[in-house]
Amino acid sequence: MDRIDPLDARLLDDFQRDLPLDPRPFRRMAAQLGLCEASVLDRLSRMQAQGRIARVGATVRPNTIGASTLAAMAVPEDRVEAVAAIVGAEPGVNHSYLREAEWNLWFVATAADGAELAAALDRISRKSGLRVMDLRLRRAFNIDLGFRLSGPPALMTGGREAVPQILTDADRPLLQALTEGLPLIEAPFAALATRLGRSEAQVLQRIALLLGAGIITRLGVIVRHRALGWTSNAMVVWDIPAKAVGQAGCRLAAHPGVTLCYERSPVPGAWPYRLYCMIHARSRAQALQVLDGARRLPELAGVPHRVLFSTRCFKQSGARIAEVA
Repeated sequence: MDRIDPLDARLLDDFQRDLPLDPRPFRRMAAQLGLCEASVLDRLSRMQAQGRIARVGATVRPNTIGASTLAAMAVPEDRVEAVAAIVGAEPGVNHSYLREAEWNLWFVATAADGAELAAALDRISRKSGLRVMDLRLRRAFNIDLGFRLSGPPALMTGGREAVPQILTDADRPLLQALTEGLPLIEAPFAALATRLGRSEAQVLQRIALLLGAGIITRLGVIVRHRALGWTSNAMVVWDIPAKAVGQAGCRLAAHPGVTLCYERSPVPGAWPYRLYCMIHARSRAQALQVLDGARRLPELAGVPHRVLFSTRCFKQSGARIAEVA
C-alpha cells in the first residue's frame, strides 16, 4: 500500500476479519504483529481519525435480520448535492455514491423490517420528487469486502450459507452495536456487555455463534478503501438470462479482482440487469484489466454489460438494525 506505515498495512491486511474473540482482542493482535497492545490501539484510533478505517466491528449478512436494498435515482446534475443530502438524512441509508450513468445516485438502505424500509424509500421519493429504483437482493455469490490491500488482485471466497433460524430478538441490539463499532479500548467486549446488560462471556459466546451461522459475515477492521488509494471502483452490471445467473455468478465471484458479486431483481422497462459485481482498484486501467478477464469467462462471453465507476462517496456507515441505548 502506498503512503502508509508498513505496520499499519499489516494491521489492515491481517485483521479485516477474524478479530480475536478474546476479552483483550487488541493484545492478541499485538502479539501477532510484534507490537504492544497500546500501539495497536493507538494505530487504530489514528487511522479512524484520518478516515482510513470506518470502525472495528462487524458486517451483517443482508436480509437475515432486518431488511435492506440497493436503490438508484436519476438525478439532474444541478440537483445532485440537494438530493444526496435528502438521501443521506435517512438514518437507514448507510452507503451513498455518485456513479457514471443516467441512474447516477446509488445508495444502500437498511431498516428493522420491510415496512420500515419501504417507508424510507417512499420518503426519499416524496422529498426529492424523483423515482427511486428498488433493486432487491436475490442471491449473494460473494458479499465479503474484506480483501487484502497488498499484493496482486486476490480470489475472494463466497463464504458460508447463513442460518437465520438461530436469530432471536436479543440479537438485534448486539448486531447493531457491532455494526456501529467496538470501542477502541483494552476490553471492548466487556464495555459492550455492560451497555447491553449482559455478561462479557455471554456476548463473546453469542458473537461466536452468529459468526458460525453466517449472520455476521466479518468481524474485524472495516476499512475505507477510497481513503487508502482504492479510488477507481466500478460496479459492473450484466444483462444475463435468469437461468444463466447461477453458474455465471459463481464463476464471476471467483475471478481474481472481483470484490463483490450478487444477483438482484431487474426493473422491467428501466433496468434489465440481474448480475452485479464490484471491482475495487487503484486506477481505472487496473479495474478495466480485471473486467477484461471477467469478460473472457465462458459464462459471460458476449453478455451485454455496463460499467459504472464511482466518482464520489456521500455516506458510508454501518447498517441500521435496531435502536441501541
